Amino acid sequence: MSNIISVIVPAYNEEGNIPELCRLFAEMAEKESIRYELVLVDDGSKDKTFDKITEAARTYPFIKYARHSFNLGLTDGLQTGFGVATGDIFVFYPADLQYLPEDIPALVQPLLEGADVSTGWKQGKYNKRFVSNIYNWLSRTIFGLKVHDLNSVKAFKANVIKDMFLRKDWHRYLVVLAADMGYRISEVKIPLYERKWGKSKFSIWRIPIGVLDMLAVKAQLTFLRKPLLFFGLIGSFFIALGVLIGLYAVYLRFFLGDGQRPLLYLVLLLSGLGMGLFILGFLAESLAGLKEEMGAVRKKVERLLDRGDDRE
Repeated sequence: MSNIISVIVPAYNEEGNIPELCRLFAEMAEKESIRYELVLVDDGSKDKTFDKITEAARTYPFIKYARHSFNLGLTDGLQTGFGVATGDIFVFYPADLQYLPEDIPALVQPLLEGADVSTGWKQGKYNKRFVSNIYNWLSRTIFGLKVHDLNSVKAFKANVIKDMFLRKDWHRYLVVLAADMGYRISEVKIPLYERKWGKSKFSIWRIPIGVLDMLAVKAQLTFLRKPLLFFGLIGSFFIALGVLIGLYAVYLRFFLGDGQRPLLYLVLLLSGLGMGLFILGFLAESLAGLKEEMGAVRKKVERLLDRGDDRE
């Protein structure tokens, strides 16, 4: 069982929600036998969010906090929170109070029973339901993951994050990446409430960005692991097609006396394209190997640092 559960809350222009969030968190933590800490990350807010965080930290001893000088986004906010948190279970919760702290223990419970990641399944009415349903359907189709909601609150063991590299905005795909690495995934129904203060950070531009990120993650988890196989197959197809067209051109020229110069250009184009894809595959294979080596080095360094911390 975990000794500490760290709830990480990135906040951007949420001055009206921070005091109530901290009060409700205190009520929840007081009822639980497990120790909780609240890690608040001010992600470059332009209002008094950071002032509210520091005021709350003077009142509640379980609060830790960090601050970005400018807005970096949720993924960077979480990464900063991971560095501050001391728990062996991390919980990602938003600051807008659309999810209440009273539901955190239910989200964490599957991890105490053996799961590695617990993802929330939004229950209730919300404005972005149509967009969310399409996004989650696409995610389930592309990744083959049997969860209903990838864009909700999440709880996960700290070691899951240590083995994972998150690019910008890839916090949405934490469950996908964890499942690909063989971690056990659980899903919990979590109530969703209407925002009472502030404005949603959602914009229409997040839809195409989210789709492109989805394709990037899929590429990372599939053919980019064996790029030579992917590019080589496509390159072989173009080369084979060029050979067939070349044989057809030879047949026309020597058997029917009908030379077709455009066919020669097409043969050169297809053959060149095929060879180019082969070369691209070799280069991508080298980069993939380099990435794996760097990942192995990073894990070794982290293990050495962990040993150093234990000796202290």
